[in-house]
Amino acid sequence: MKKNTKIYIAGHRGMVGSAIWRTLESKGYTNLIGKTSSELDLRNQVAVQDFFEQEKPEVVIDAAARVGGILANNDFPYQFLMENMQIQNNLIDTALKQDVEKFIFLGSSCIYPKLAPQPLKEEYLLTDSLEPTNEWYAIAKITGVKTCQAIRNQFNKDYVSLMPTNLYGTHDNFDLKSSHVLPAMIRKFHEAKLAGNQPVTLWGSGTPMREFLFVDDMAASVIFALENKLPEHLYNVGTGEDLTIKELAGIIQQVVGHTGEIIWDSEKPDGTPRKLMDISKMHELGWKHQVDLKEGIEKTYSWFVDNEGQYKEVKL
Repeated sequence: MKKNTKIYIAGHRGMVGSAIWRTLESKGYTNLIGKTSSELDLRNQVAVQDFFEQEKPEVVIDAAARVGGILANNDFPYQFLMENMQIQNNLIDTALKQDVEKFIFLGSSCIYPKLAPQPLKEEYLLTDSLEPTNEWYAIAKITGVKTCQAIRNQFNKDYVSLMPTNLYGTHDNFDLKSSHVLPAMIRKFHEAKLAGNQPVTLWGSGTPMREFLFVDDMAASVIFALENKLPEHLYNVGTGEDLTIKELAGIIQQVVGHTGEIIWDSEKPDGTPRKLMDISKMHELGWKHQVDLKEGIEKTYSWFVDNEGQYKEVKL
């Protein structure tokens, strides 16, 4: 991969896309392209085709998606299914037609069955039913994985899918109606601390196990896939370590400095009981995460405080 290779990052303003952009720049890549959603609507096939014909990217990294937590997935199933398929189909199909040799598709660990054996191996895909609280997003992402695999098989192009575990970090979405568990907790504990260490109510029982990867580590895995030709079409990306939601809450509460009570609302859904990734395939190739959970949460909280009033909120 040359430093002046023309690389288009779809979703370059999002948490993952912006981390990829920063990492590429820090490694000396000079020919990066990004368009905001107002400049280019990725759901519009003609607009995407026109953009590719004009810019002629050599590499495409798809970090664009409509994302959200349990509540958002539950309330807007059609948008989560249709818009994600539109975005990825337009990007993948146009990349193929424009003879783009390398395409990196980013998905999510929610593509795996709800009750699959732990840790989750790549070969567990499509072996059982999905977790109902995010199946719409998962089905969209599965179609993206299979589309890239089909292109790889039929046209022998280097199209690869990376499935991250739960991501968090700077530039995350902290809107309480649409965010994931870790950024939502950061905001809840912070606001409760400012209100005189008021009690914090969290969803579920606190017993589900979750794995979390700092977004800069995810970006590093994308650069690894960019600079190497990976032998298979699908790879898990994570830390290989998990903890309970209750343990996570304890770490975030400590980092934020909140000293009030935590109340668990067991009437609310827990989601999948456990979701740990088997990351042995990426480890065997030579990639491994660098940032541990507490350090990552400290970096994220510091960014949250510095950017209060300006951080992204996804309104649905």
